Amino acid sequence: MRVLIDIGHPAHVHFFKYLIRNLEKDGHVVKITARDKEVTHALLKAYGFDYVSRGELRKGMLNKAFGLFSVDYTVYRIAKEFRADILMGVHNPYVVHAGKLLGKPSIIFTDTENVGIASLLTFPFADVILTPSCFMEKVNPEKQVKLAGFKELAYLHPNHFHPDYAVVERLGISPGEKFIIVRFISWAASHDTRLHGIHRGKELDFIESLEKYGRVFITSERPLGDRLEKYRVKIPPEDMHSVLYYADLYIGEGGTMAAEAAVLGTPSIHVEANGDGVATGTFCGNFREFRDRYGLLHFFADQDEAFLKAVELLENSQAKQEWKKKRETLINDKVDVAAWMTDFVEHYPESREQYRRNNV
Repeated sequence: MRVLIDIGHPAHVHFFKYLIRNLEKDGHVVKITARDKEVTHALLKAYGFDYVSRGELRKGMLNKAFGLFSVDYTVYRIAKEFRADILMGVHNPYVVHAGKLLGKPSIIFTDTENVGIASLLTFPFADVILTPSCFMEKVNPEKQVKLAGFKELAYLHPNHFHPDYAVVERLGISPGEKFIIVRFISWAASHDTRLHGIHRGKELDFIESLEKYGRVFITSERPLGDRLEKYRVKIPPEDMHSVLYYADLYIGEGGTMAAEAAVLGTPSIHVEANGDGVATGTFCGNFREFRDRYGLLHFFADQDEAFLKAVELLENSQAKQEWKKKRETLINDKVDVAAWMTDFVEHYPESREQYRRNNV
């Protein structure tokens, strides 16, 4: 089998890496195309994957619209030359368009509801839409296959992820010293329109308030001013999950990292509101399940409320131990997503009907 996987975000490298290794180990051939976004290419190189770059993220809605056709053609051309049997991506319009043009099946994964035009450009053309069982948005039931897992369990499941404390030591953190990870995003994605998080221009005040309770490290998609740059975490991107595992708290605008922290058993707070001032986590099935079923994540529209929750967690000396127990419950409930997807792809198309009947 020949599988083309298109990667549009650093988190997708992690999501697909064990699937890619499993498929190659079983004798299949995988082709990777990748957008040049943040540390995506650096991660692919760090994990030893060959890839073809399909260019950088275009800014502005008009440029994105023109870019859609350009990237569609690039992915189509590469998939045709590669003679792909299956095309895959995460909420990815390019692979589904190329798949339709080539007459080849496309399999996409999504765990993000209500992203408007991105879904309109993707869902109608996909052959299979893989979602967590908690996914709230209604999609075509003939295409949807649900799995009892989260995207992050494709790479942070204990079968695959083993934290390295040496990474924390290299940051100069003393044993027993509390530290906090803060995430800022760029708000450049099409689905980020009308969203906002930590108050722009007030980031330093926010950081200095947190600093009273532990050391603060920032990870950011957007440039940081001189006064914030000193907080930037300076480690290879492939080491970030070890840092997140040992952190006492994650708080920030990045939804992916909030979910990663939750899956790793680190107290996690997401700060993001829509244009009506409502926390976006309210509309996300995975965030609601992290919060309501497992108690692993909190989400807020208002940064002041988020800060109060952060202080509460940082002042709780048992928080990390409590979160580790909650994580164990989650792991016992869910599947190893990388193993699940390997089975699904290798046995496609029979697996599609089998898993749809199971409806898990």
